Amino acid sequence: QATTPTSRPAQTVQGDKATGERFSATAVNMAATGSGPVTTPISIVISRWSTDAERDVLVNALQEKGPDAVLDKLKDMPRAGSIAGPGSVGQEIHFARRIPGPGNSERVVLVTDRPISLWEMRSGARTVEYPFTLVELHVGPNGKGEGKASVATKVIFDKDAKTIVLENWDNQPVALQNVTRDK
Repeated sequence: QATTPTSRPAQTVQGDKATGERFSATAVNMAATGSGPVTTPISIVISRWSTDAERDVLVNALQEKGPDAVLDKLKDMPRAGSIAGPGSVGQEIHFARRIPGPGNSERVVLVTDRPISLWEMRSGARTVEYPFTLVELHVGPNGKGEGKASVATKVIFDKDAKTIVLENWDNQPVALQNVTRDK
């Protein structure tokens, strides 16, 4: 059986049942108006880790043709997992990558096409320029950490990690708090 960069066994999908890793978190919409940030619990299931070849396809598309090409390539990739809120079927993840960090920490990068609402298309909102979602989790050796989700932000190529990451980790309207690897 193949191993991931952190020497954990690779996981597989059997039908619609994921046998891979699971993470839970609280999504906090920092851009919400009114009485303050809006929070909701989310669940992330990784059914398989994306290959180096899949990573290279997305990175090459980003570098050569930009975000629209990434979206086209992403739609052709097999399911790698899902992300969902309470009572939701969820959104399919097409790219899931684990990147080892210092002290047995890790970054988990997840990418999926993001549905664009009619309101966004009609209003010409900036978010239509970024038609996919990128989630980046920073997880410590204890399985706990934090994360961010891209909403109307650019993604870039991280040469050191050799993958796609959020352009500006410090400025995101959707924060993922209390990230926990579920056992």
